[in-house]
Amino acid sequence: MATIRTSHAGSLPRTPELIEANKVKHAQTAARLGGETVSDAEAQEFDELLAASVTDLVKRQKDLGITLPNDGEYGHAMASDLDYGAWWHYSFARTGGLELHDRNIFEEPANRSTPGNIVLTSFSDRRDRNLFPSVYADANAGTDTGAQPQFPKATGPISYIGQKAVAQDIANLKAGLAAAGYDERDGYINALSPGSASRVANEYYKTDEEFIWAWADVLREEYLAITEAGLTVQIDDPSLAENFDQINPEPSFDDYRAFIQVRIDALNHALRGIDPAQVRIHTCWGSWHGPHVTDLPFAEIVDQVLSINAAGITFEAANVRHEHEWKIWEETKLPEGKYIIPGIVSHATNVVEHPELVAERIGRFAKLVGPENVVASTDCGLGGRIHPEIAVAKLQSLTEGAQIASQRF
Repeated sequence: MATIRTSHAGSLPRTPELIEANKVKHAQTAARLGGETVSDAEAQEFDELLAASVTDLVKRQKDLGITLPNDGEYGHAMASDLDYGAWWHYSFARTGGLELHDRNIFEEPANRSTPGNIVLTSFSDRRDRNLFPSVYADANAGTDTGAQPQFPKATGPISYIGQKAVAQDIANLKAGLAAAGYDERDGYINALSPGSASRVANEYYKTDEEFIWAWADVLREEYLAITEAGLTVQIDDPSLAENFDQINPEPSFDDYRAFIQVRIDALNHALRGIDPAQVRIHTCWGSWHGPHVTDLPFAEIVDQVLSINAAGITFEAANVRHEHEWKIWEETKLPEGKYIIPGIVSHATNVVEHPELVAERIGRFAKLVGPENVVASTDCGLGGRIHPEIAVAKLQSLTEGAQIASQRF
């Protein structure tokens, strides 16, 4: 019998105690970016709470049957129940050369593209938002992504200053893995990609491309710290697919492929010398609960995603805009040494997938690439996006469905 491994995309719901403590951390980040001195008086208390929370979470993943666990991204501060951005915002406190921006990211002016000259427009000018303005303006429509922090801008050369924070992430996860009885090599930690990181304002670098490559050098330090500790790093890069919606008017696929190739080249540069077996790449379409009718077809970039120096490829495959794309693997050959981590349960609905449906979805992929090359996962992070009780139920269904699929192979 083949054993279908299970994992998730990274973020898991924080405890109420951790959310309250993270409100202080967010305030400290804003204070540091504003040039203020931050007191360390409460640091020890917070560190002890964080470590205990991670240990408890890893054990709960073990009890649920997750075979490839992480720290739930607990080291990436989330200060509210509804928060779609902790996967990205955490980098602000770990990067030097940033200052607080005087404008909210949703207040930026529209920025139009032309053929052969693609630029990102503002978040508020996304094409999906333009098609459904009343939906996105309705606070009760379910499209809210939570309160956003004040975003920074680069005003000087950026540098990595997150050594202490990533060391803490590593230590906490390792302690949790040991306490739960996991092999240390099974654990992973999420880290931001250069392409996604570079979407903050730039007032220092001459070009966007120069800014992206600067981020590659900065984030490489985090990738090295995680992998040299014997863990796997998951690179979170929704920008590879999500940026398509943030380009107005819609670009040609050829122009878009050229646009993201720069980001892939920078990422591969940041990953140079790192064993691909210790790298997973996560791409998605932004995760917010909107119509998503302007999403890029995954088939248009799957070959580029496969060119990234990562053995594991995680992508959305359960939500209703992308579930049909499992058929891509009928024609796309999975390179030797790589495996796929498809989303089998979705963050986009409160309905808990039945284990039989989970097994059916897993089976589609396993028949095409082999069960040994499939890790059943979630579409995207569950933390900050669905209720904690529903998140647990979805992970239970995921592991139960994986057991059913394993028996069938």
